[in-house]
Amino acid sequence: MLVDAHCHLRGGEEEIEATLARARKAGVGGFVAVAAELADAEPVLTVARRHADVVASLGVHPHEASTWNLEGEARLEGLLMAPEVRFVGETGLDWHYDLSPRDVQERVFRAQIGLARRLGKPLMIHTRAAGLETLRILREEGTPVVPGVIHCFSEDRTFAQAALDMGFYLSFSGIITFKKAADIAEIAAWAPLDRILVETDSPYLAPVPHRGRTNEPAYVVHVARHLASLRGLSFESLVEQTTQNLEALCGWAPSS
Repeated sequence: MLVDAHCHLRGGEEEIEATLARARKAGVGGFVAVAAELADAEPVLTVARRHADVVASLGVHPHEASTWNLEGEARLEGLLMAPEVRFVGETGLDWHYDLSPRDVQERVFRAQIGLARRLGKPLMIHTRAAGLETLRILREEGTPVVPGVIHCFSEDRTFAQAALDMGFYLSFSGIITFKKAADIAEIAAWAPLDRILVETDSPYLAPVPHRGRTNEPAYVVHVARHLASLRGLSFESLVEQTTQNLEALCGWAPSS
């Protein structure tokens, strides 16, 4: 059962249902639907409650860190307690766009690490142009028993090794199919087989042969096929292993 380990399901109910239907027809059996801001948290949780093959990841993205307040934190913590929620995040640092001040991003990241620790749920981490700072904060804060996943992996091998040493999983997106991302593809081929996941990060970063279009969960099939080729595995073996990895990480797989 192939799983898209990180997707943003956008649009109204009919559009989301159609998106999921296309993915299932393509052979995708599970979805981790991600909320990147508090306003999206309840709608994402509603989708997860409606579908047995969808679970939720709820958090505040670094772009939205300036919206964080104590009332919102309490509301998010309440939503995170739902059994359909398997991850805390998307959280982390983005020093490429700097849409929220860096000190605010760091404070909100630390707060969500605290939520993950208290609730015993793994983190869904976004990091861009802030690799060293992300690792520093994780080391300073400590991590839950099952630390989490570096989603849409786009850092270097030194970062990858450090994250793996802390117990994190690495999730690879359509980036590995891009000609100019050979370094990321090399890391995807090298990383331990029992610590990798596949994702779309839809609606962003559509893989080849759909690059330039709006991405969607159905396209995770292309990511998985490319990753299987990079590693010299059959598609079926890669699917089985990545789904087992997700279950080991968050206690859920579509068949469980």
